[in-house]
Amino acid sequence: MILKPIKKFVTSLLAGFWFLTTWGQQTEIQTNTIADYHRAVALYNNKAYAGAQKLFESVSKNIDKQNNLKTDADYYEAMCAIKIGQINAEDKVMAFVKNHPYSSKKEMAFLNVGNYYFANRKASHALKWYQKVNESLLSIEDRNEMNYKMGYALLVSNYLADAKERFGKLLGNPLYGNDARYYYGYISYKQENFGEAEDNLSELADNETYKSKANYYLLDMAFKGGKFEKAVQIGEKILPTAEKKQISDISKVIGESYFNLGKYDKAIPHLLNYKGKKGKWNNTDFYYLGYAYYKQGDFENAVTYFTKIIGGQSKVSQNAYYHLGECYLQTDKKSEALNAFKNAAEMDYDPQITADADFNYAKLSYEEGNPYKSVPEVLKEYLAKYPTSENKQEISNLLITSYLYQQDYQGALSYLKNNSSEANNNLANEISLYRGIQLFNLQQLNQAKPYFKAATKAIKSDIQSKAYFWLAETDYLLGNFSEAVTAFNKVNDSSIEEIKTLEYNKGYAYFKLKDYDKATHAFIAFLNQKSEDTDLNDDASNRLGDSYYASKNYSDAIKAYQKVIDEAGTGADYALYQKAMSTGLAGDAFAKTKNLQLLIKNYEDSNLQDDALFELANTYTSLGKTSASNKTYNQLLNNHPSSSYIPSVLLRQGLLFYGQGKYTAAIEKFKEVVEKYPNASEAKQAVTNARNVYIDISKVDEYAAWVKNIQFVNVSNSDIDNASYEAAENKFLEGNTSKAIDGFNTYLLDFPNGLHALKAHFYLAQSYIKSKESNRAIPHYTYVVGKEKNEFTEESLSKLSQIYLESEDWDNAMTLLARLDKEANYAQNKIYAQSNLMKGYYLSDNYEQAVAYAEKVLTSGKIDQIVEEDAKIIIARSAFKTNDFFTAEEYYNEVNKTATGELKAEALYYQAYFLHDTEAYQESNEEIQNLIANYSNYKYWGVKSYIIMAKNYYALKDAYQATYILENIIKNFTQFKDLVEEAKNELNNIKNKEAKTNESINSQN
Repeated sequence: MILKPIKKFVTSLLAGFWFLTTWGQQTEIQTNTIADYHRAVALYNNKAYAGAQKLFESVSKNIDKQNNLKTDADYYEAMCAIKIGQINAEDKVMAFVKNHPYSSKKEMAFLNVGNYYFANRKASHALKWYQKVNESLLSIEDRNEMNYKMGYALLVSNYLADAKERFGKLLGNPLYGNDARYYYGYISYKQENFGEAEDNLSELADNETYKSKANYYLLDMAFKGGKFEKAVQIGEKILPTAEKKQISDISKVIGESYFNLGKYDKAIPHLLNYKGKKGKWNNTDFYYLGYAYYKQGDFENAVTYFTKIIGGQSKVSQNAYYHLGECYLQTDKKSEALNAFKNAAEMDYDPQITADADFNYAKLSYEEGNPYKSVPEVLKEYLAKYPTSENKQEISNLLITSYLYQQDYQGALSYLKNNSSEANNNLANEISLYRGIQLFNLQQLNQAKPYFKAATKAIKSDIQSKAYFWLAETDYLLGNFSEAVTAFNKVNDSSIEEIKTLEYNKGYAYFKLKDYDKATHAFIAFLNQKSEDTDLNDDASNRLGDSYYASKNYSDAIKAYQKVIDEAGTGADYALYQKAMSTGLAGDAFAKTKNLQLLIKNYEDSNLQDDALFELANTYTSLGKTSASNKTYNQLLNNHPSSSYIPSVLLRQGLLFYGQGKYTAAIEKFKEVVEKYPNASEAKQAVTNARNVYIDISKVDEYAAWVKNIQFVNVSNSDIDNASYEAAENKFLEGNTSKAIDGFNTYLLDFPNGLHALKAHFYLAQSYIKSKESNRAIPHYTYVVGKEKNEFTEESLSKLSQIYLESEDWDNAMTLLARLDKEANYAQNKIYAQSNLMKGYYLSDNYEQAVAYAEKVLTSGKIDQIVEEDAKIIIARSAFKTNDFFTAEEYYNEVNKTATGELKAEALYYQAYFLHDTEAYQESNEEIQNLIANYSNYKYWGVKSYIIMAKNYYALKDAYQATYILENIIKNFTQFKDLVEEAKNELNNIKNKEAKTNESINSQN
């Protein structure tokens, strides 16, 4: 019994010993773990997260699961992973929550992870963890902190409504209140809830932390809310202490506020202080300043800023362009104003501005000309667009006169016909005169005649007289000399300019009608007027002499010719020749020879040299001075081998030798005529005279042998040949062209080498010309010019070359013109040849030869103005092509003095070109405005000059005008591809430059 308790005691003792041993061991482990935990916490607090994490991980492993210390260790170990940024950090947090679902640290885990990401500016990550927090389990302080941080994270993530809700909870909080109120107000501002924003931000207007930003937004809200006085008050208050980066924007708001208050003088300095976005203004910024200066009456500065507005399409732009137009008018720049009003009229943002701009555009088009459309077209478009406008009558009146101003007489006549009334019909009769003169100057005589006839019905006596004068001139050139005289005699208004040459022209018409008595009276009447045109006076004196000469009144003829000779006037060589002929016919052969000798001696370059030698030799023959005669004939042969007198000279020399009994010499001369000039009429006479010589020397057999080889000699057919030719010639002389053509063709078919083949070919060619079948004339003129020089060679060369020129066959024409230049006896034919040679060489890019012939033309004495202009323009163009700009400018200036029509437009273009080249931009624009105002019908030169105008404007700092002009060229003149391409390149260059300072402009690169 005793042993049992002892045993139990021993057992208990042994068990206690084991317990003490085990408990001791556990206590030691726990003590170490707790120590590790505290060391880990210390490391964590010192941000030694890696070391702390290892200890927390060790603590968690070595401690009982039920121990709160394990929960804390797991919590901190997960926080360390977050702090270190381990890949599985978020998994560790979620594992902690899963393993310790009832831990009070769960919410703090979520919150701390959110705070960690918040501190590292990872708003989306922070929000993800904040949203996991059960806010009700947080302390008030933690909840306030989370609301603030979550609100900010929501704000930067652009969840404005949610952010605003969070900040709203903190508005009264002593710690977060001001920050929350600022962000709450800011969000209201962003939501354009300006009342709420202003209420909150106003409370921070004097807060040291937020007053700068708060006042900035208050300023902006006041401006956007239309509270411009308040905006000015706030802006001027904060401007002196504003941050540097805010000064520009604050100045802009102040300036635009003053602008909206109509206080433009105060607005200007603030608007100028705005630096733009990234150093660039936009079109609206330029508009504010431009308009402010405009309202101040400072139009020059207004233009400076309005013209910076490029490519705008808005109500602001339309207003800007309209007011720019007004500024241009105020500074007397009407051409520039036209473009501005056109631009405003092409927009419809404000119908009233559109209508006003259209009206100004129409009026300026009339006053200054229009580069884009004809002025009448612009005016008609206005009337069609605004049929009930109060300006309708004014524009209608301008429309009628605009046709005349633009010299579009046909357009005016069409308009008047479509708007018939008594007044318009009377005006149409008057305008018909100008249209007729226009066509006359273009050498369209048949087309001009009806207009002159219509003008004779005009009410005004001066218009009526002018119409009769030009009708007479037209009939004269058409060969209707009788009708010309009738019309000349109806000219009775002495006030017209044409009256000065009336008697002169009338004298010519009478002369053509061979009414020499009336011609004489007309020329005398003209000379008594003592015209200042000496060339005309000289010509009238010569024609007076010719009238007396034709009437066989040689003494008075000599007096008339002598006047020209004494004054060394134009045509003095002709006067001396005619004087010689007159003295001869008056029976004074000695005086005749003396005058002919003077002509030969004193006028070596005269085209009458060969005529004078021929007549002098003939006179010597008549006086029996055969030696002198033969010597003179030889002089003609040697000095003028191409003269048309050569066949006659050879024939006459043969007759002289025959008369002197020098039969062999005579036969040689006759044979030379036949051999060299078989188609000349002298050839047939030479055959007859040779026959007589052979008979006299009894060598008829030699004659027969010789004559067999002469094609045109056919004794048996000669009568038929002559009869056939004469029948055709008679129809030609009667003016029966169709019958003449049939007759000459029949003759040439029957007698291709007949006695009259040369004449037949020539007259047949002339007949084809008369019947307007010029191509059929070509082979016949070609036949004539292919023969030895004859009486028809010169005219055939002229007519044939003209046919080729009309068909632009320059290769054939040039060959003929070169011959005509060398062989022509008549000055007008020589000038005709040279003037067309210069054109031909220019067209073939042979500028050196073109200039050489142009200079020949200019030194040819009296030439028509048109020919003179042609020569000068060829020199000018050639010089420009060869980069001789000095000569080009000189001759374009010369052309500009007298040119009309398209040539004038070209000359004005180059005037502008050279002025631009010397940086005389304003003067260059004035030349272009002249071109546009008066020669806008010549579109190519107008458009080409407008490109220069754009360059001028850009050089003058007017980018608006430059770009607008170029854009309109590109849009409106696609038919001129070369000019459109040039305009595009220039526009791109300008826009690339302007884009550097104007954000409204897209760079073209």
